[in-house]
Amino acid sequence: MFHIYCPHCGEYREEEEFHARGEAHIARPLDPDACSDEEWGDFLYFRKNPRGIHHELWIHAAGCRKFFNVTRNTQTYEIKEVYKIGEMPSVVAE
Repeated sequence: MFHIYCPHCGEYREEEEFHARGEAHIARPLDPDACSDEEWGDFLYFRKNPRGIHHELWIHAAGCRKFFNVTRNTQTYEIKEVYKIGEMPSVVAE
């Protein structure tokens, strides 16, 4: 069983309670109306999918229902750190 720490609840819970929501730290364009179709498409659909250390957005869907970030090794599934939205990671992605 894989356990994930929820920084809002302050405890480890089973992985079935969580859902990954994709890459973390994606900045929304400041003026979406001024974006070209290509820029808007890149924002909406294109994400990094690295092998190794990656920052991801997760939600505690069956618990507090709050979002948080996880730094995880995509090869080993090892979670390096968990931190709240708005905080910066201490582990640098490769």
